[in-house]
Amino acid sequence: MTTKRKIVIVGSAYPLRGGLSAYNERLAKAYLENGDSVIIYTFRLQYPKILFPGKTQYSSDPPPKNLDIKVKINSINPFNWFKVGKEIKKLKADIVIIKFWIPFMAPCLGKIARIIRKNKYSKVISIIDNIIPHEKRPGDFLLAKYWVKSVDGFVVMSKSVLSDLNTFKKTKHLILNYIRPLFAADLSTFDNDIPKLFCPHPLYDNFGIPINKNKAKEELKLNPDTNYILFFGFIRDYKGLDLLLEAMNDERIRSLDIKLLVAGEFYTDSKPYFYIIEKNNLKESVIMSNDFIPDKDVAKYFCASDIVVQPYKDATQSGVTQIAYHFDKPMITTNVGGLAEIVPNGKVGYVIEPDINQLADAILKFYNQEKESEFIKNVVIEKQKYSWDNMIETIDEVIEKSNIEK
Repeated sequence: MTTKRKIVIVGSAYPLRGGLSAYNERLAKAYLENGDSVIIYTFRLQYPKILFPGKTQYSSDPPPKNLDIKVKINSINPFNWFKVGKEIKKLKADIVIIKFWIPFMAPCLGKIARIIRKNKYSKVISIIDNIIPHEKRPGDFLLAKYWVKSVDGFVVMSKSVLSDLNTFKKTKHLILNYIRPLFAADLSTFDNDIPKLFCPHPLYDNFGIPINKNKAKEELKLNPDTNYILFFGFIRDYKGLDLLLEAMNDERIRSLDIKLLVAGEFYTDSKPYFYIIEKNNLKESVIMSNDFIPDKDVAKYFCASDIVVQPYKDATQSGVTQIAYHFDKPMITTNVGGLAEIVPNGKVGYVIEPDINQLADAILKFYNQEKESEFIKNVVIEKQKYSWDNMIETIDEVIEKSNIEK
């Protein structure tokens, strides 16, 4: 297959770990499968240790095969931003894709993007997880505002982020951006002209193939006769694990042989969560696996479980949903951000409010009405919508719109 285009992806990748790295690496493979050449520029330093809440930023897995990854970016060194920006600028890539997820990265990634665009050739497209973060800090809005002016177009993975992005308007008075949410209808004409399109998060199909449920339980040393529900991913306060733990204290759930499997590293203070377990005497009902889950073990946790629960209090979209789809798992999710957009209620799972009683009711409904088989059949059909080819096509459409508007 002949090479079609030169693609550069800027963002997290090996040796860094986590969902951002998994996403960028999977996107790179999709472009390679399309016949394009791909280089990934990742961070030599992504977060200073003082700002990183986890145990380590680095993966213990072997490096991904057939990916050209250059470990060069320092997120807090402006001299480095100029150096990396000039290096990528000289490559004259057809497309430069930058994953944006937190305002802290706006100065670094924004400067690199602006330097690249000076070659008057490369199209710089941002795939946005969040433009307004879940855990807000002073200065977030100004940093995000800098970022939205740094690229040629956007692909957002939830409609809620598309709405957030539309709050960054071309106005002479910054204060208008802050009051706009109060007068959304009146100010809707103050839209910016940078093209932006919605494309749902593609499947995370890079964690291996599904395995037999009993085999997965055996691998994790779980009771083969017990039913397990799964909470997966980094634990942050906005993800609502506390609500799910309280729901496990419901007497109706206690009367059934159901256990909660919590698989993920704490990115917040763990004490309040273990207090709930202790207070409600849930030690026999909750299994806490709180180390980072390496890629090779992800399949075990999903395949050992009957259903994946995302009790988030706030969200835009979630890669956990797309891992669940890949492993043909039903889901219970909350009606926040864009989560409900890709989990049809009553078809592949349940969409509820972030409420303890509703969580308990949904879990019980799933088991008492024996919905697992029905939901799995629907998951297999529904997940066909979430291809990486669709993401590539959306990026191309954004580039086409940016050419027209120029």
